[in-house]
Amino acid sequence: MTWIRTIHEDDAKGELAATYSRILERRGKVSDIMRAQSLAPPAMEAHLDLYMRLLFGKGGLSRAERELVAVIVSVENECDYCTMHHAAALEAWWKDPDRVERLCSDSEAAELSPREAALAEYARRLTRSPAAVAKRDLDPLRAAGLEDDEILQANMITAYFNFVNRIAEGLGVEASPEEVGGYRY
Repeated sequence: MTWIRTIHEDDAKGELAATYSRILERRGKVSDIMRAQSLAPPAMEAHLDLYMRLLFGKGGLSRAERELVAVIVSVENECDYCTMHHAAALEAWWKDPDRVERLCSDSEAAELSPREAALAEYARRLTRSPAAVAKRDLDPLRAAGLEDDEILQANMITAYFNFVNRIAEGLGVEASPEEVGGYRY
């Protein structure tokens, strides 16, 4: 599961047990990326809150657009764990497994709408070369109809997945097909 010691929800006590309980209530099961943070319950709780606000919050980008950004960033970072998880979530919204598979291998083959393509390109560019991103890089997003609050969401979701990809890759968190399924989307 990881390269460090973790505490399973069955063995958790106190603050960690309460955090696991909240995860189960919100998501339906506990992911290995959360278990990887079990030695730091306050950080895990903050991570969960940020995740829920960015991916499930009201307004702005659609859930599918949020998952699209998650997949693009995770593919760019070669994070199999997050790619598998968020490709499954995107599939729940797109209801087209072939299109999701194409997105993961070649986003141009996924027949993205202009809005989706602008989001994907922004997430890709910010992930690859954050210091090279300039004001002009927002122009395609605006041209595709995104408002400033949606651009902020795209930016924050991109940053968030760069963070989480590094947790997964830096601690050896792996996903199995059984671990990927069964979440509330």
